[in-house]
Amino acid sequence: MEELIGMKTLYLSDLDGTLLRSDETISDHTREVIERLTESGMIFSYATARSFLTARKVTKGLRAKIPLIVYNGAFVVDNVTGGILYGNYFDDSVQEVLCELFRNEIYPIVYSFAGHTEKFCYIREKCTEGMKRFLDSRKGDVRNTPVADTGELIQGNCFYITCIDEPDKLYPMYERFREQFHCVYERDIYSREQWLEIMPGTVSKAGAAARLKELTGCGRMVVFGDGKNDIELFRMADECYAMANAADELKKIATAVIEGNDEDGVAKWLTRHFAG
Repeated sequence: MEELIGMKTLYLSDLDGTLLRSDETISDHTREVIERLTESGMIFSYATARSFLTARKVTKGLRAKIPLIVYNGAFVVDNVTGGILYGNYFDDSVQEVLCELFRNEIYPIVYSFAGHTEKFCYIREKCTEGMKRFLDSRKGDVRNTPVADTGELIQGNCFYITCIDEPDKLYPMYERFREQFHCVYERDIYSREQWLEIMPGTVSKAGAAARLKELTGCGRMVVFGDGKNDIELFRMADECYAMANAADELKKIATAVIEGNDEDGVAKWLTRHFAG
């Protein structure tokens, strides 16, 4: 059909809860299917809240051939070097966000680029138990930068703020900033900790996906996801498929609901529907 109408399709999948299983790995079956279909001409990539480094780690063995969307759409990056092809950064309004968080005794992890060096900064003594568990999972990460006080949290151009704390502290901040910035208020699917992520207002998976469509010359897009942060992406896609384990809000707007992330749902759908 694509050959008949002369229109290429971009297939775009979320990672956690979608392409990845519940143990944060990609099954051999999913890896083999995607490798085989991309060799046959499928244009496939992923859009994730993860960084380029952690996304590459959990997708080890999956040779993505086109740019990737990371940090919930903050960046489109080169699939080999991690070089930024399209990016979003906070302006001076980030100081307003941080001051409000500090006033409410919330001390976030702040992601910035200092030149070409990415860092995430935090005050270890101010970390919640949930933050400590997250940071412990990032031991050895070259970006890991503990600092002494709030004045050192931003080192360069800031693009992402992560808060892990109690809902009664984080939800008011979500309400406070959701209209001005791009905010994601969700429980982590692995730890079940409450997260609040704050990004520049220009950030979205949908916006990054539109840029990726341009870069790849695709006229159509088929997407797969499981979380509330995929809603905008679903709304702009030509077809959108929610995993069986997806949030109810996503299922309601999906083209269809497919098998879950632990049943290779994306790979099975692609096997049935990609004609090559």
